[in-house]
Parts: sequence; structure tokens; C-alpha cells
Amino acid sequence: MSDMSFFFPDLEPAEEGVVPQTPENMRFTELRAEPVLDDGPLRLRVYLEVTAFQQRPYIEVSLRNADGDEIASASVIEPMSRKNVFTLHVRGPQERGKFSLHARMYYPDGPEPDQASSEFEIEAE
Repeated sequence: MSDMSFFFPDLEPAEEGVVPQTPENMRFTELRAEPVLDDGPLRLRVYLEVTAFQQRPYIEVSLRNADGDEIASASVIEPMSRKNVFTLHVRGPQERGKFSLHARMYYPDGPEPDQASSEFEIEAE
């Protein structure tokens, strides 16, 4: 184990069965969101995982309400890790209802992007 593998374990090639993929073979393996339920405004914890990569991708994530309006978005430029967790802060007063999370992974000069989506509902307490 190199000294840097402690800080960047996904860069260590020794992970059993994980083969870094070329841009053409990159895919989402997980996309989901969980609400952060506290007294503050609505926030969502987003869990995003992609296949191991040879070249770091670009990822765009957007959250839409039941009407299809975008209410939050994030850009992840060349992530260091294939597993990412981040928080989306929802714009506006909406705190309950149906939502859809959309992600697009691409390379600026690369192949067709991979896309993933997830739908979920936050019910009234």
C-alpha cells in the first residue's frame, strides 16, 4: 500500500475485481437521494457511484419537482473517487412531494454520455 492510497483508495489498483474502465465503458452503478430531516430548509444527501475509471469524468446532477422544474443542481468536475456523497440544497419552499434525480456523466471530447435517474417521494410528517 502506497502512502497516497490511504487518502485516495480508489486510485489503488489492488481492489479485488475492480478494473478501471475506458471512457466508452463508464456507467453509473448507484444514484439515490435521502432527505436531510431537520429544522432547516430541505436538503438531500445524494449518493453517486460510477465504475472505476482510467480518466476522470464530468458529472452533472439535477433535481426536479413533480412538475419537472429544476429545483437544485450540481456539477462534479473530474472527481477523485468513483464513490461520491454530497448535499443538494433545494431552492424554493417545496419540502414534500415527488422528486426525480437525474445524472449525466460525460467527457468533453469523449463518447456518448451515460445517464441515470431515480424517483422518490418525501411524505408529510
